[in-house]
Amino acid sequence: MNYYIDLGSSTIKVYCYLNELKLIEEHSIHFKDGFSCDRGFSSSVLEELFLYFNQLVKKYSLKYENTFIYATGIFRNLSDEKQRDMLKEFNSRFDLHFNIISHGIENYYLGCAMQNDYQDNKVLIINMGGKTTELVTFVGKELVDRKNLNVGVGDILNVFCKINEKYSEEKIEEIEEFVSKRIGDISLDSDYDCAIFTGGEERFEKLTGFHLVQNTLFDDGIHNYMISIDDYIKDTEKVFYKMSMDELYQFMPSNPKWMDGARAGAVLPLVLFKMAHIQWIVPSDLNLIHGVIHDCKNL
Repeated sequence: MNYYIDLGSSTIKVYCYLNELKLIEEHSIHFKDGFSCDRGFSSSVLEELFLYFNQLVKKYSLKYENTFIYATGIFRNLSDEKQRDMLKEFNSRFDLHFNIISHGIENYYLGCAMQNDYQDNKVLIINMGGKTTELVTFVGKELVDRKNLNVGVGDILNVFCKINEKYSEEKIEEIEEFVSKRIGDISLDSDYDCAIFTGGEERFEKLTGFHLVQNTLFDDGIHNYMISIDDYIKDTEKVFYKMSMDELYQFMPSNPKWMDGARAGAVLPLVLFKMAHIQWIVPSDLNLIHGVIHDCKNL
């Protein structure tokens, strides 16, 4: 049994692999709280991270030879010195390899995860994290474009402090304007047949009652649902203004902090959907670890 850990800017996802990949648990930490590129993470954040890994090591008997860690997002923002300090301290505590991967490699694994026959459809794939967003374009079976964006959920949460009040006191339109400025002059085609929004989105949309319908664009045995852009906008407004944070937390009792990024995480891709004139969105739970497994199988 091997274990794969996706260590993102806000959520740690733990997978086991024996013939098939399975998400076995997850834990959210607000790494951005007190973070500085030059000073690193706050002592309380590091304490929570190390405590959680202590629990994981004991629970699953994690060792160097059976555990693969892929750190992304905010970990890449550490200065070279702080990255070295982070690796040294982590490796002194655990018999594990702490691996901070580049934005380009993360995008590569996204492409591996989403490699599929999209049956002549042109598909924009969006993978959003706490500090970065990756874009991949497929036409049928062929990967034809990659883009990396240095904006994520954490950037929205830093600026729009009242987004997670009981009901959001921030306006969707103002957040869209902020994201558009952060994206800058990036250009997207306007002839996509759909967009696939990855990283736990299918689970989120099911939990919160988004108006999903059967996916009739392609059949891969994985992505069974899609939602129109109009319904996506309406359901995002519901999550912002009609559904309380307490209600959102109750959907994820084992890891309620995961929902702290729900509202921000719905708006960032909305900007991209509108830029690319997307009419249909396919939610997906795939992420970079699925790409790691796919890549290993092809070696």
